Amino acid sequence: MDGPPRVGVKDVARSAGVSLGTVSNVLNRPEVVAESTRSRVLEVIDSLGYVRPEGARQSRGPASRVIAVMVLDVADPFVTALTSGVQQAAREADLGVMVCAGGAPAEAARHLSLFASHRVRGAVLTSGETVGRTVEAFRRSAVPFVLADECAPRIAACSVGIDDVAGGRAAVRHLVDRGHRSLAFVGGPGRLRQVRDRRRGALDALCEYGLPIAAMTELPCEALTLTAGRDAGHRILGLPERPTAVFCASDLLALGVLQALYEAGLSVPHDIALVGCDDIGFAASAVVPLTSVRRPAVAMGLRAGRLLIEDTAGGPLHEHRQVLLQPELVVRRSTMAAPAR
Repeated sequence: MDGPPRVGVKDVARSAGVSLGTVSNVLNRPEVVAESTRSRVLEVIDSLGYVRPEGARQSRGPASRVIAVMVLDVADPFVTALTSGVQQAAREADLGVMVCAGGAPAEAARHLSLFASHRVRGAVLTSGETVGRTVEAFRRSAVPFVLADECAPRIAACSVGIDDVAGGRAAVRHLVDRGHRSLAFVGGPGRLRQVRDRRRGALDALCEYGLPIAAMTELPCEALTLTAGRDAGHRILGLPERPTAVFCASDLLALGVLQALYEAGLSVPHDIALVGCDDIGFAASAVVPLTSVRRPAVAMGLRAGRLLIEDTAGGPLHEHRQVLLQPELVVRRSTMAAPAR
């Protein structure tokens, strides 16, 4: 029985209210199309599930010897480490790797069209706030995928995640064990599952020690960046009662907080202890080496890459697996002292 009619470029042009030539330019020469028009066309491509004709021929020819990685930001050190793990898995199987960055739905649609036209063997998708829409688009295109930095038992696909609740719990346990009773949590965007899980683990640790939730001041941030961390550091300095310890949802946030405290003449850890999360390379080499919750990014990328290769080689016999890796607290100088007051 015939399946549903295949979405064509004419359907995209009609829905977006543009010419066929504009759709062609968006797919092949995006730099010549106005940003607003390009975004509208890419959103239509995503919503309709359009795939280039080259991708439609994938089932009639062998997939290439390339796997893809779709990440949010190639400049993020954690993402760089994860990608290196995928590359290691690809080398083991004598495959190449294509890396594309950008997590917005319109960008994901463009990447997916690129993957399909190059007949990539499959893709490793890093988690993000729009991962659900991305997964649906990949299902429509029939490009195999594995989720990284996400454990998704309800999705019929392999995934490799990290227990971020355990990570947040370990960070705050460590600080309370050091004698701290007044803490701050510098969080990232609440729409990110990883940030919510780290916060939950931190609150769990407070409950375990019989401390009230009010013992931890929460300072949300709109991004997991150095700039956001510096802003949070200035907010900490302006609090009526300054905490003796800070747990940050990422190392980049923690390094930004460290900069703000250093500029204000405060000492870490003697005035304020500091814990980050991810254990990126910069954590150990900071002016005050940073205690951090190590999230095994390379191991996660390696496992995700191997699962993708197994999936694309195993066909219908492949069983999807959800792998949950455990974090590890790495203690350095930023928490070595007891609270100063």
